[in-house]
Amino acid sequence: MSNDQSNPSLARALALSHDMLSAAEKGDLQFLASLDLERMELLKSFRLGAKQVSAADQALLAQINAMNDRAIGQLEHQRRGKGRDLDMAAVGRRAVAAYSDNRPRR
Repeated sequence: MSNDQSNPSLARALALSHDMLSAAEKGDLQFLASLDLERMELLKSFRLGAKQVSAADQALLAQINAMNDRAIGQLEHQRRGKGRDLDMAAVGRRAVAAYSDNRPRR
């Protein structure tokens, strides 16, 4: 493979990284996990077969890393949102409990 051509496995891994970001944005964790497994196999095969990493391959790896960071950020954002929702639900339950305990009896 010449130095100006990128590795097809890395190109596919980048495409999967885009799909992973989309799955993360939708909160589709099962699909995200299956894409991650496929991508991991491609990256492992690249690592085992690469004697030298071309500039084109380095560029693809950097893009894969950036997409991965974005997907992780998206998932962390969703997790924080769920945590806030749970906190608000707990506050509401405590308020209902306090109100029902302190209501005057008729």
